[in-house]
Amino acid sequence: MNWVFRSAAWLTVFAGILLAWVWLYVMAMDMDLDLLGRPGAMGAAMQAMDPRMPMDMPMARFGPLFAMWAVMMAAMMLPTMAPTLSAYEDLMQSADGSVSGWVGMLAGYLAVWIAFAALIAGAQLLLLFGGVVDMLGIATSLWLQAGLLIVVGAFQFTRVKEICHGVCHAPMSYFLGHWRPGGLGGLRMGLGLGVYCVGCCWGFMALGFVGGVMNLAWMGLATLFMVLEKLPQIGHRVMRPGGVALILAGLALLARPLMTGG
Repeated sequence: MNWVFRSAAWLTVFAGILLAWVWLYVMAMDMDLDLLGRPGAMGAAMQAMDPRMPMDMPMARFGPLFAMWAVMMAAMMLPTMAPTLSAYEDLMQSADGSVSGWVGMLAGYLAVWIAFAALIAGAQLLLLFGGVVDMLGIATSLWLQAGLLIVVGAFQFTRVKEICHGVCHAPMSYFLGHWRPGGLGGLRMGLGLGVYCVGCCWGFMALGFVGGVMNLAWMGLATLFMVLEKLPQIGHRVMRPGGVALILAGLALLARPLMTGG
């Protein structure tokens, strides 16, 4: 892969990340939400809508929800794949990696996260029509919000998290054990890496139901943390402290009614 193709490929990835964030920002403004996902007058009216009302509400239909989650996956997960793409690029110099393999790996990775977007969009619809979350994707129960924080925080200490994080944190080890040349080989490896990545990071997507799935501040913070988790030098050092922070946040949320007398 010469420098022209390499530069073009990376620029395409970065442009995709930027466009995804811009799309989400525009969508939040259209819904009258601030960067914390808090609604203005129009957003509050939308939040209070009953999804069973006979009117067109995009957030109560699978298509728009799936599109939103798919773009969100691109905005949040493409930055975390940079170390993996870089590791494959190194193998293009020392092994039989190729441009088609690089692109195939990226396509496989995105395919898994798009499938996850479909799954979580369907879950949000079920929760919405069940009255568990509102139209903005915010859990209607304080117990559920706190429970999600605690469960995701506790997951940071599990063996499943450790295994999945190990693959995401050290992709070179995965390549050495699962190497496949060519575009189809790259696609196959990308699918495998995507599965491990979903296993590692699913909880941070579920936390969207705590502050709202269009809370751009939460999305940015979660993206930053997931990027840090995958950096070679510090990734293993932030995983469990992040879990502790989430558990403490959940406990603090449970304690809030006691402190305010609610």
